[in-house]
Amino acid sequence: MAEDNLIEVTDTTWEKTVEKSSLPVLVMFYSPTCPHCRTMEPYVREYAREFAGRVVFARLDILVSQWTAERYGVRSTPTFKFFCSGRPVSDMVGAVYPALLKRMVEEGLANGNECISKSTAISYDITGYA
Repeated sequence: MAEDNLIEVTDTTWEKTVEKSSLPVLVMFYSPTCPHCRTMEPYVREYAREFAGRVVFARLDILVSQWTAERYGVRSTPTFKFFCSGRPVSDMVGAVYPALLKRMVEEGLANGNECISKSTAISYDITGYA
């Protein structure tokens, strides 16, 4: 069996795995009941093997880790977000063509030096909670 390079992240492992990663990270926000997520997952796993060592691939269950999903404005699944230096730089929502997802990763790698300049700063302030 091939090595599984798709990492499951949660609210508690998010910072270490995504925000503090030395490599770019592609995150698939999903829910177990989402049929489009099940359709896209084999492609995400394939790309995780293809880009191993250059990009980290992770998935986050929005039903389990609601805080992180809310923090990044995830409203539907699947949502794919590409992070550079812990910051989101591009995203796609829905059952997109797998080739478009691959292109998003390739463009993120090709623009490595510009990646951080295109990203959004992360606010560590928690709002909306008493």
